[in-house]
Amino acid sequence: MIYGYIRVSTKEQNEDRQLIAMSQANVPPENIFMDKQSGKDFNRPNYKRLLRKLKRDDVLYIKSIDRLGRNYEEIQQQWRIITKDKGVDICVIDMPLLDTRRGKDLVGTFLSDIVLQVLSFVAENERTNIRQRQAEGIAAAKLKGVKFGRPSIPLPENFHAIHKAWRGKKLTLREAAEACCLPVGTFYHKAREFEKAD
Repeated sequence: MIYGYIRVSTKEQNEDRQLIAMSQANVPPENIFMDKQSGKDFNRPNYKRLLRKLKRDDVLYIKSIDRLGRNYEEIQQQWRIITKDKGVDICVIDMPLLDTRRGKDLVGTFLSDIVLQVLSFVAENERTNIRQRQAEGIAAAKLKGVKFGRPSIPLPENFHAIHKAWRGKKLTLREAAEACCLPVGTFYHKAREFEKAD
């Protein structure tokens, strides 16, 4: 059987490029497994489903090694599980040297092991660089006064009176929140902030 694995880091990212590559490799659409989450580890539901389906002599296509994952040690470990333990061939579309159907002799295995190690290192290093760039970007934006998160909801006009009634045990937390047209958690958070500032 021929299978394909696709991964994008977020729900907003587009997987079309990988789907086109799978189609060109003649992977049946029903045999394509996709996760929309980080490659930091292999705790991904569809990857686990795929692993359970794979049988000896199957072929697994992935577009590039970083689509498999971005953790050096775990990429190596998963590669061994798939190729050695399960007896499945892997074909990395963007890197023909990483096609375990070819070069099964000692030299071929040696070369693919070296390429796998280098690419696994690059994949994890890129993940580290992405996180560093994000942190630097956030820090720079904060210095410029950019606010992150949802904008703060202003206090309703009746907040002070409702807060006083709630603290005087004339209203329950839920009743107070409803009277202010706020979710319970938001009302409670605003009440704590108001009391700290008082």
